[in-house]
Order: sequence, then C-alpha cells, then structure tokens
Amino acid sequence: MDTARIDRFVSQKWDEEIVPQLVEYIRIPNKSPMFDPDWVEHGYMEQAVSLMERWARAQDVPGMHVEVVRLEGRTPLIYIDIPGTNADDDDCVLLYGHLDKQPEMTGWADDLGPWLPVIKGDKLYGRGGADDGYAIYGSLTAILALKEQNLPHCRCVVLIEACEESGSYDLPYYVDHLADRIGKPSLVVCLDSGCGNYDQLWCTTSLRGMAGGNLRVSVLEEGVHSGDASGVVPSSFRILRSLLDRLEDQATGTIRIEELFVQVPPERLEQAQRAAEVLDTAIFDKFPFLPGMSPVTEDLTELVLNRTWRPALAITGVDGLPPLGSAGNVLRPTTAVKVSLRLPPTLEGEAAGKVLKDLLLKNPPYGAKVEFSLEKSSTGWNAPAMSPWLSQAIQDASQAFFGKPAMYMGEGGTIPFMGMLGEKFPGAQFMITGVLGPHSNAHGPNEFLHIPTGKRVTAAVAQVVAAHHAASRAGLTRGVGVAAGESRFGDHASCC
Repeated sequence: MDTARIDRFVSQKWDEEIVPQLVEYIRIPNKSPMFDPDWVEHGYMEQAVSLMERWARAQDVPGMHVEVVRLEGRTPLIYIDIPGTNADDDDCVLLYGHLDKQPEMTGWADDLGPWLPVIKGDKLYGRGGADDGYAIYGSLTAILALKEQNLPHCRCVVLIEACEESGSYDLPYYVDHLADRIGKPSLVVCLDSGCGNYDQLWCTTSLRGMAGGNLRVSVLEEGVHSGDASGVVPSSFRILRSLLDRLEDQATGTIRIEELFVQVPPERLEQAQRAAEVLDTAIFDKFPFLPGMSPVTEDLTELVLNRTWRPALAITGVDGLPPLGSAGNVLRPTTAVKVSLRLPPTLEGEAAGKVLKDLLLKNPPYGAKVEFSLEKSSTGWNAPAMSPWLSQAIQDASQAFFGKPAMYMGEGGTIPFMGMLGEKFPGAQFMITGVLGPHSNAHGPNEFLHIPTGKRVTAAVAQVVAAHHAASRAGLTRGVGVAAGESRFGDHASCC
C-alpha cells in the first residue's frame, strides 16, 4: 500500500465530493422518529436517503449493489454490497453508520444553526455531519481508495440505518431480514463514535447502556394561590427532588444504588489511565464551562471512568414549569422531568430499568401521585478481546495517517447496533471509531465535523480493510453468524 497515495485520494474525494454532499445533507431536518413522529409525512428522511443513494450509485465500484430496503411501517435502510477481490471468499466486512439526526437544541451561535451548513476553517458546522452523515461517504471512499491502487479486500457490506438516534428499534428487523445476504462478517467497522483528540486514531472499547423515562409528581387537581397553600400543600417540585435523591447524591452526583455498578475490567482500568495521561485536562477542557466552574473531581482517571464505566444521572427535560415571564404566585399541581440514567457497559439494561422504576415509585412522600413511564432500558457493550492482526492494523493505520499511536477508550454514549451485532456475530472483531472530538458537541448547539479528522479516519479504515483481507487469506479471521429466522436480539431500546 502506498499510504501517501491513499491520503491524496481520500483528501481529494472529501474536498470535491464528500464535503459538498454533507453541506446538502445538513440542510435537511431529518430528525429521528422519536423527535419527529410525522417523519413520513414531512418527507425529510426520504430526502436524506435519496441524497446518499444517488451519490453511492454514481461511484465507480464494479459489481456494487445499492438498494434502499423498506420494511412495512419502519424507517428505510440503505444496503450496499460490494464483491470481494476473491470471488470464492465468503469472508465479509460490515461497515455501519446512520443518517437520522438529533433535534435542533437551543444555544447556536448567531451565524450558525442546526440546518445551516457553515464552513469555518477546517470545521463544517451543522447537525448530523459528524453524527454521522459522513459514514456512508467515508465507507465507500475507503473501498474506492483500495481499488484505485488495485489492492485486494474481502466482500464489504455497508448498512446505513435511519432510526439510531431513536434507539435503533428498526435495525434488528432489517438485520434479520438481510441475514442471508449479509453473511458472516468477521470485522465490523462502525463510524459513529468519538475521539479523545484530533491527533491520533481513537477506537472505542465500550459503550454505556441507558435506562430512562418520564417521572411525574402530582399533588393537586389544579394550581392554587401559593400564599394560601405553601406550608400546607407539599410542593410537587420538592417531592420530585426527594425521589431523585433516592437515586443520586445531590452533593457529589454519585449514584447511591449498588446494583447499578459493575466491576471495571482490569484492561479497561489500564486504558482509562493511559487515556488520562494522553488527554490530560482536555478530558474536561473540551466542555464549555462557565468561568469558575470545575469538573466533579480533579482525578483525571476517575473522570474517564465516570463517563465510561459508572452510572450517571441527567435530567434532560421538564414539564409543569411555566416560563419565568409567566410564572405567577401559584403552587403548581404537577412537576415532571425526563430522567436519563447512563449505565455501565456490562450491566443488564432491563434489570436496571426495573430497579430504577421500583426505586422511584416506592412509598411516595405524602401519598403524592407518582408516575414513571420507562421509555428506554438497554444494555451497553464491552468489546471482545482484539485479535493481534487487528490491533497491529489499527496501530499501523494511526501511525500512517496521524503520525501517532492509536488510543483506546470507552465512550459514555450508547450505540445500540454494537450490542446487536455482538449478539448476532459473536466471532466478529470490532473497529469502532469516529470524528466526534473536543468541542464537536454532538446533539448540542454548534455541532461540527472536523474535516481533517474525517479524511484521516477514512484513510485509516482503508488500511484496516486491506489488512483484514491479508488476515483472512492467512486464516486469522473468523465470522460466526446466526441463520435467518434465528434472531438473538431481545427487545432493544436506547438512544445515543
């Protein structure tokens, strides 16, 4: 492999085609179904699918099959099948991404917006470019880069789903539907993750699970004068606070319930320590802290472990509170919040959801009406041991295109696809990487794609796919599939 040639090819493809494609993609408000229940009528998802499908079909890849697969009542899925160099080889690489987006969010800079693509220097701002509209373009460009040098590769299957941000609830049905066509991948490449910095290739070793839903506390049939009722009628807000205090120590943020913790594997502890050494204060400097604010601890390794292997609570929405300008002297009848509890990677999600629900509903203070609807309850993922050939390939790719060694770290978010594929193909190896680095602010305001990292990750994937072919021909890879109709997926629900 001529790595300099790979680098030039990929960079030119990004500049001439991929960035312009992503500019058009960002303009489309194709929010995930959870955030746009009328997504079919609005047609934005169809626009995004059509944009990517047209580009994929225009690529010069001999024998490539591009198809938009549609199951009744489900979001569409883009399926691309590219023959391997050796026709008799049934080994396979599966490359994954998604095209649905998170909602708008407030707080964008005056000259930026979720559906407004803006290029500033080496950053492309707008919702979804890095999370992860670039995946289909990066995957095909990596394969095109190999073909440009006549470098061999195994058969490649690209899957781009359209409901990942809603928990990938449609994906199991598609993977089962396509099981015979997908075959038995021995390598899964996912381009939907993050990077600790933009200086080296980062691979994700674990992903947290999630349990969450809507917690509502009601004390009155209607609001009443606060001067009349305060001190007599318990505040729904105070009762809600006391319920959350059962779960979380408000002084430290530590989750109080032992059943929601797991033993962190020794290798993950070592990787967290190494990541802390490399990243230093960038672990928390990447967040837009207000002046005078500090992280929850000064121990950098603990910060890495907190966001990758420990449970943590966030309140992501609220109901029952009027805007400040409309807040009269009223003791409100109801307070409701959306609870998001991140779970350790190996903790069983369904059991954790039950613990959470029982904890919040048991013995409500003052006999208040407490309701909790569990929306999400998913298990995370911990990567299997990495084969020597893949570890070496990733290191070589990082050195070739970043000039520094590869790094490994868990991620705090959830990618439901990983757990599903881990169950479906228990013999597969995983390369989970991405471009969501410091300040890229996925899901939030001012989200951006760091274009140079997109290029380098694409080139790195090309080198790993080439190394996979060599390992496969040497008998070092092994794919274990599940026959169609023998789904091992349970009910999955989570959100990135």
